[in-house]
Amino acid sequence: MLGIYSIQKFSSLDFPGRLCAILWFSGCNMRCPYCYNKDVVFGEKQIEEDEVLEFLKKRVGLLDGVSFTGGEATLYKNIIPFSRKIKEMGFEIKLDTNGLNFDVIKQMVDENLVDYIALDFKAPPEKFETVTKSRHFDRYEKTLDFLISSNVEFEVRTTVHTDLLDENDINEIIKTLHNKGYKGIYYLQNYFESDKETLGNIGPQKRKLDTSKISGLIPVEFRNF
Repeated sequence: MLGIYSIQKFSSLDFPGRLCAILWFSGCNMRCPYCYNKDVVFGEKQIEEDEVLEFLKKRVGLLDGVSFTGGEATLYKNIIPFSRKIKEMGFEIKLDTNGLNFDVIKQMVDENLVDYIALDFKAPPEKFETVTKSRHFDRYEKTLDFLISSNVEFEVRTTVHTDLLDENDINEIIKTLHNKGYKGIYYLQNYFESDKETLGNIGPQKRKLDTSKISGLIPVEFRNF
């Protein structure tokens, strides 16, 4: 079963260059302290697959694509046949992912079921477990290496809360991406302060990242700084 928590029926910002609907998937295999989607991570399915497909049928010619976010959409193996149905309608698909479920991501790429991937690089190896509560950096790295070697369009991004990551950590990530041959833009997203309770009950940053100390080895773009 697909754990579709909610649907945002229109966005002009989430999927680069496309008008899209956003599907929010419940559940996640990480527990990042700064995550404010607590209701999604611990939520249950609210919307049936058929309801989503019926909605999309009415948006053919009006929307360009569908964005999968969460939570973590790749927790659900049924995302594969579901994506086939969406692609058959003529929509493009964007996937937001933490990269831990390599097999699902690889199948989506191999079957041309995804047109754009936003891959979170949560933290360098020595801080990965602290930031994500997951010990599986090896799984993430396998996905990163695969995407770099593939032809799929993707971006790498990191959410920055300076209580968790500092300039040295970001520069280590940049060095890793450079050494692996990543050719895209690396996006740094400033922690978004929300009224919602976060998973780790983390407070506001004590300071903002000093962008002047960030390496220029690869192109970097700052979001909301």
